[in-house]
Amino acid sequence: MATQTQQQISVLSMSTLAFTMCFAVWVMFSIIGIPIKTSLGLNETQFGLLAATPILTGSLIRLPLGMLTDKVGGRIVFFILMLSTVIPIYLISFATAYWHFLVLGLFIGVAGGSFSVGISYVARWFPKKRQGFAMGIFGAGNAGAAVTKFVAPALVVAYGWQAVPQVYAIAMLVMAILFWIFTYTDTAHHVSSQITIREQLAALKDPNVWKLCQYYSIVFGGYVALSLWMTKYYITEYGFGMQTAALLAAIFVLPSGVIRAMGGWLSDKVGAHRMTWWVMWVSWICLFLLSYPQTEMVVQTTKGQMSLHLGLNVWMFTALLFILGISWGFGKASVFKYISDEYPDNIGVISGIVGLVGGLGGFVLPIMFGAIVDLTGINSGIFMLMYGVTWVSLIWMYLTEVRKVPMIKTAAADTLE
Repeated sequence: MATQTQQQISVLSMSTLAFTMCFAVWVMFSIIGIPIKTSLGLNETQFGLLAATPILTGSLIRLPLGMLTDKVGGRIVFFILMLSTVIPIYLISFATAYWHFLVLGLFIGVAGGSFSVGISYVARWFPKKRQGFAMGIFGAGNAGAAVTKFVAPALVVAYGWQAVPQVYAIAMLVMAILFWIFTYTDTAHHVSSQITIREQLAALKDPNVWKLCQYYSIVFGGYVALSLWMTKYYITEYGFGMQTAALLAAIFVLPSGVIRAMGGWLSDKVGAHRMTWWVMWVSWICLFLLSYPQTEMVVQTTKGQMSLHLGLNVWMFTALLFILGISWGFGKASVFKYISDEYPDNIGVISGIVGLVGGLGGFVLPIMFGAIVDLTGINSGIFMLMYGVTWVSLIWMYLTEVRKVPMIKTAAADTLE
């Protein structure tokens, strides 16, 4: 019989690996969507919808999955969730029409709901003082997006895009079996059966929960959206091939996922508010610089015309994107430190709500990205949009946590009472 510590390590490691696999599947269209876009003659908005469709179901299902996890435990929910995606993933390789991909995308999107299952399952295995670090390690499974950046382009080039869903379906089945074998169930972690769904959903009336949703919509929703979009951005903006573009995009995706573990540890040390405050300011600065489009200017001088070019070269752009990814990795961890600190008995539901809204950001943003590019022709317009979202988060945080405006504080207190 394994000791408590061995069970904790096994649950954390297997849950993280399973989430990594689920996340890789969740963002699969960010790579295979590019050749599909070409073969079907899709515009930018249609590509955005294709890439984002799995994000929709993966987001919407997070709340009910979080509630279910609180009731029956994460092990069985996680296992069934992974099994349910295997056949839809495999069927993508046989799709030929745009609507085929959209419908199947809705089914494979269920994999994205694994976050609210795993975060609640993992957190309950650890004491409060170590929950931030444990949740941060689990959240590092976001690096599954980087796995897709590395693996999928190589498969596309060598065997065609159809090979990607076929390989991923087999990998998901193997992962589900290994997860079931090496994880454990502790019924003491389950929420009392006397607690009703209505009582669980009472958290929706809490303004503080919606504030956390706003934070997460940029640090996670923005991360997912850029994970889906950056490969194509490097292709259209800088003219790279798919494999090079995917590798450059991974410079943003991989560190942002992996650093989340350190973000959880730091959030335990310095507090969720201080960490999130600095994350928002760093994001604000990076997004402001990334927003500037490639610009050619002609200046009239006493010696004639002088041409100036303003814009980020690929190395400056990638460096800023890297910094942005690191800050969002910290932010994803700090938001969930808020949850474990403020809602210790309702982690599954609160994480489900926050994860749902953050995931919806990952769904809506790529579609808006496509619309912005189609309407303006300016690739960097996508960063202008996220710059505005970050402004909202900064203002909200300043009013409620720095200035602590009495009216907002009182409204929250009244709701909780």
